[in-house]
Amino acid sequence: MFHVADPKDIKAGKYADVYFSRTMEVLRAKGIDKRVKAEFIAKRFPEDYGWGVLAGVEEVVYLLKDLPINVRAMKEGTIFRAYEPVMEIEGRYTDFGLFETSILGLLCQASGVATKAARCKKAAGNRRVISFGARRIHPGIAPMVERNAFIGGCDGVSVVKDAEMLHEEPSGTMPHALILMIGDTVEATKAFDEVIHPKVKRVSLIDTFNDEKIEAIRVAEALKKRLFGIRLDTPSSRRGDFQKIIEEIRWELNLRGFGHVKIYVSGGLDEKRILSLNPLVDAYGVGTSISNARVIDLAMDIVEIEGKPLAKRGKMSGSKSVLRCSKCLQDRMIPYRPRRGQDRCSCGGRFDEMLSPLLRDKAVLQALPAPQAIRKYVLQQLPRFDL
Repeated sequence: MFHVADPKDIKAGKYADVYFSRTMEVLRAKGIDKRVKAEFIAKRFPEDYGWGVLAGVEEVVYLLKDLPINVRAMKEGTIFRAYEPVMEIEGRYTDFGLFETSILGLLCQASGVATKAARCKKAAGNRRVISFGARRIHPGIAPMVERNAFIGGCDGVSVVKDAEMLHEEPSGTMPHALILMIGDTVEATKAFDEVIHPKVKRVSLIDTFNDEKIEAIRVAEALKKRLFGIRLDTPSSRRGDFQKIIEEIRWELNLRGFGHVKIYVSGGLDEKRILSLNPLVDAYGVGTSISNARVIDLAMDIVEIEGKPLAKRGKMSGSKSVLRCSKCLQDRMIPYRPRRGQDRCSCGGRFDEMLSPLLRDKAVLQALPAPQAIRKYVLQQLPRFDL
């Protein structure tokens, strides 16, 4: 069998750290059941990130929608900063405390993937970024990973079923296996051209047998205008000066009238590598750095009990509002209060409340946006945040 969780068990609270189960046992035995507010924040981000992309909200809604609780949250796809609550749950602790492990798992990994994808897309600019990382993860979570890679900014995903779930066409070129089976790069590319539907762009993988420059020239001369691009997936042990190799390929193709042929690169890419290759490369296939992205280390903490501010050491107690200026994107965190009218930033912009009601006593208060709408929202924000 596959070692994956049954959704029914997740919904039943069976995927909880044991100390939460024991806490519930103690509270029920002692007749203690208090109404609390708990918030979710990240104190820091991986590496040198200054921000994260919130993802996993849709799955959290699915997990919590049948519970008698209230939830305020940032919109899925919101770019957030450290120490800002991205979600708040209000209700009897015994109604939702058992789900802390699962809620964090849903938010932390999804946000990590979406954040890395957003960073790669920001680095690439208007160049395409395709999620190629499904082979580096358990297939049971591939739909989650590729969905969040897509909403984070990737232009496409490679797995057929994942693309189908997103209502997108799968993206990909050809594997080394096809070229090895046919025995020659040009013949394999010609076979691909003869068999595969014309709507699929012809992108030839050119690093299987021979020098990449020579293979690029050969496939370009064989397919001419039908060749959309060439892809390099050269192993690090054979790369040498990789940027020089790509520069030579571009020169030789242009010299022979194949300036229309795009250059795709895959293998060992992240946002830093993308920035260095941008002058020469037209599109990227990014695998491990997105699919194996470090999680955003969110934590859930109680900040209010029975209407009174109360939190553990190192946490600011009380329910909070996160306000963001629509003009300069400055954020302000203040004690929560129902807002009457709009606050103004010193720049003259309007402060908007980032946490909005999402669930109230088993009712979902907002329509959950499609992945395409979330991706568009992320891409609208990205130009205003630095790598």
